[in-house]
Amino acid sequence: MKIILTQEVSGLGGPGDIVEVKDGYGRNYLLPQGFAIAWTKGAEKQVTIIRRAREAREIRDLGHANEVKAQLESLKVNLAARAGNGGRLFGSVTPADVVEAVKAAGGPTLDRRRLELPGTIKSVGSHKVRVKLHPEVTATFDLKVVASK
Repeated sequence: MKIILTQEVSGLGGPGDIVEVKDGYGRNYLLPQGFAIAWTKGAEKQVTIIRRAREAREIRDLGHANEVKAQLESLKVNLAARAGNGGRLFGSVTPADVVEAVKAAGGPTLDRRRLELPGTIKSVGSHKVRVKLHPEVTATFDLKVVASK
């Protein structure tokens, strides 16, 4: 099935990319979630407009991405989560929790889909979190998970 992505989908591409995917993945996930539209000749003309806007945004955002990277890497991010006696969390830390912790620490607003957590965080301690800000810029910062009272 040929589709046109309207949002960035990890492992597939960014907005405006024309990709070939399995029928079920496109029909049952990408199209209903609004991540893609079905490919047609008319829709392909819209792709050029989407691509032009994306390219202009990326060029303009490269300097800004480096500024955000410097800001993130100098930030001390603490996240309080419920934990048991052994330091094991009740549940796990989600990307949405990390975004809220960054915002509470005075950092920029991040897109949770651009976060790369080091596996599943289920214990207190320090963890390295990566954020893909731009195709050429990736920031890494320390997330300190502490037990809440």
